[in-house]
Amino acid sequence: MSGGFYEGGYSTGYGGDGSNTTGGSGGYNYNAGGSSDAFSGSMGSTSNMSYSQTQPMQRPNASSQQQQQQQQTSSSTGNPNSMDNAMNNAMNFWNPAMATMATAAATGKMGDSQTMMNMAETVGQEFLKQGWAKAVPGLERSMIGLRPYFAVDNSYVKRKMTKVLFPFMFREWAREEIEPNPDGSMTYALPQQDENAPDLYIPSMSLLTYVLLCALCYGNAGKFDPEVLPDVTSKCVVTQILEVIAIRIGFYLMDAPVAILDLFSYTGYKYLGLSVNMLSGLSMGHLLGYGHRSYYFTYLWTATAVSYFILKVMANCIPRRTSAVGPKRQFMVLGFAGSQFATCWFVSQTKFLE
Repeated sequence: MSGGFYEGGYSTGYGGDGSNTTGGSGGYNYNAGGSSDAFSGSMGSTSNMSYSQTQPMQRPNASSQQQQQQQQTSSSTGNPNSMDNAMNNAMNFWNPAMATMATAAATGKMGDSQTMMNMAETVGQEFLKQGWAKAVPGLERSMIGLRPYFAVDNSYVKRKMTKVLFPFMFREWAREEIEPNPDGSMTYALPQQDENAPDLYIPSMSLLTYVLLCALCYGNAGKFDPEVLPDVTSKCVVTQILEVIAIRIGFYLMDAPVAILDLFSYTGYKYLGLSVNMLSGLSMGHLLGYGHRSYYFTYLWTATAVSYFILKVMANCIPRRTSAVGPKRQFMVLGFAGSQFATCWFVSQTKFLE
């Protein structure tokens, strides 16, 4: 057999048919009574493995050393590209993206920003295709499903935050439609192109900010404990999950389609208002000593704004014609909007505001 270890794979057996001890291609050449070099030969060439137990160890003479040197020289000159092929095969064996990085390093292009961006994109694609994304069940599908909800830029984040906190200034609430799908659903524009598209970036970052501000509030009062972080986070997440389940049941009774991630996005915008409330309470409490009053004064505005935002969003999400036997569309929209007051109040942390 010929070819490198990584190229040809494992041989059918270490001893072939069992009559000799010839190893597979690319293996180690081990001879206990031979040369002083324990491992000889080159990757990619055929090597023999023999072991002698009866013959004693003998010191090689000059002629045997010359013969071994000639054999090594002939084997290396007979296949000059064997080491290169083995290294290339080893590189391809681990990850195709590593071959691109090695090529860029060899050609001196590691400092090129465009080359580094291409390499990063290649590594990401290989992760999705051949990496842990396929090794973990459901991870690849989850990443593909979440990707549109994080397709945001700075312009979108500014516009969306303004729309959540000051929804009374806007008149357009319908999402931008791209094209209908064969199953009857509609394909909508990404958040980068449509400010009315839902995203999960602002809700997740707002939740993280709110949790940290609550920890700061506890720390200012001298009551900080590491358990504050998971306690506040779990309370917010569990409350939102129950809220999403209730809204999803309402959509089901009205026979109206809705994506579950859209509901998590819409109900997660309340954390932006909660962060503003906590920041206002901390600031005014430190400066004037009116932390509680400032928090609840800001709460009246942000809760009203988030409720109006949900009212307009749900009015565009729920079709005009719903199930005749289900609940009325108008009552459900008002109920979804009013629930924001209750949830914002429930997850508020004002115990230690000055």
